[in-house]
Amino acid sequence: MEYRFVVVANRLPVDRADDGGWTRSPGGLVSALEPIARNSGGAWVGWTGAVGDETAPFDHDGVYLRPVPLSPEDVDRYYEGASNSTIWPLFHDAVEQPVHKRDWRRSYDAVNRRFAEATAEVAAEGATVWIHDYQLMLVPALLRAARPDLRIGFFLHIPFPPVELFMQLPGRGDLLRGLLGADLVGFQRPLAAENFLQLAARLTGLHPDGETVAYEGRTVTARAFPISIDVAGSERMTSDPAVLRERERLQEDLGGDRRILLGVDRLDYTKGIEQRIEAYGELLAEGALAADEVVLIQLATPSRMRVAQYQQLRERVEREVGRINGEFGDVGRVPVHYLFQSRSPEELQALYLSADVMVVTPLRDGMNLVAKEYVAARQDEGGALVLSEFTGAAAELPDAFLVNPYDVDDLKRGITAALRATPSDLRDRMRRMRTHLREHDVDRWARSFLDALGGIKLDPPCPQ
Repeated sequence: MEYRFVVVANRLPVDRADDGGWTRSPGGLVSALEPIARNSGGAWVGWTGAVGDETAPFDHDGVYLRPVPLSPEDVDRYYEGASNSTIWPLFHDAVEQPVHKRDWRRSYDAVNRRFAEATAEVAAEGATVWIHDYQLMLVPALLRAARPDLRIGFFLHIPFPPVELFMQLPGRGDLLRGLLGADLVGFQRPLAAENFLQLAARLTGLHPDGETVAYEGRTVTARAFPISIDVAGSERMTSDPAVLRERERLQEDLGGDRRILLGVDRLDYTKGIEQRIEAYGELLAEGALAADEVVLIQLATPSRMRVAQYQQLRERVEREVGRINGEFGDVGRVPVHYLFQSRSPEELQALYLSADVMVVTPLRDGMNLVAKEYVAARQDEGGALVLSEFTGAAAELPDAFLVNPYDVDDLKRGITAALRATPSDLRDRMRRMRTHLREHDVDRWARSFLDALGGIKLDPPCPQ
């Protein structure tokens, strides 16, 4: 079978269910692209998420899924090594020092080749292919070499670094040429697209013209397409009885009389969790906040825990949480509720509805969808958003309380300003943010990219 629209991502859009079957994965990318793939007779190429899984291709909910198996060595070298210990930190302003190993680069090349080969096998003549994210930056050029008939798009979900940082990468030319294999290269912010075009000029001697560059007889376009979320789906969830029950339970457990600061992040050194907890601890120490009046709930989802940097981060965060609770807590009432665990979408929604202040303060983030999820959840137009100015979301949500996450004093200022703001000010801010978000949801993001890429005719969006 051959398919006229193919999504290529590190992961397939499904997770293994308890009964051995498959369920649709949560997340904005799946909710945006799976319906398009289904309606266009499409396919999805990716890893099942299980090491050594040799699952054969299968259909799920009208989409053909083509698994790419990863061995234990692949996961160690391609995924945890080159992708998440080299490229990830470097593309996030080298918040942590990137690690460079030649065997990791060889594995990254080999796995990217397997993804390209699998895609070439399932794509119909003249098909549109949309490749996603930093794990697969070589795929566009590899696929172009095998199938010059295809229309190829690539979207980077994380930041793209300035030229000076990118130049540190061994094999930097290969990665750049990999991306230049696409017809359209999409980024979260305009500055990232500019960085990419400047890099093309620096490394290859090409001469960008506006947002395009001529390469090997083709025109490559680099443009910003800020990603978003399923706003309508999030709004529907706020009235789910399970969500409302969970919200009531949370408020009862916390006593119902304390204001809630909320952080929801993967446990990652880019997310600014340490600085956030430090700022809260200083506010308690200074008497600006009282533990019996304001509580911090920090949900830290386990992430890449086989990587040493993440293990060390967990130890530092948990040590600081213990210190603050020991110093400022009391029997039955601790100032920080730290949860190192995953939560269901319904439980997350209940947390969003309960939080007086959502604190989203990454040191660097391509977009940050948690900020948008919180805004979408607040149909009551309550709550406040404290947001790092180094997220893509900051450009779209200027009515948040914007802060410099590297400056603990500025974090403290933002948190206290949000807590002290008048209800009318908070309502006005939330109303404006929600208006923007409803006009710029994930369906609009996907359609704007595919319209710019061309090659596939999309059905009109369904009315919400």
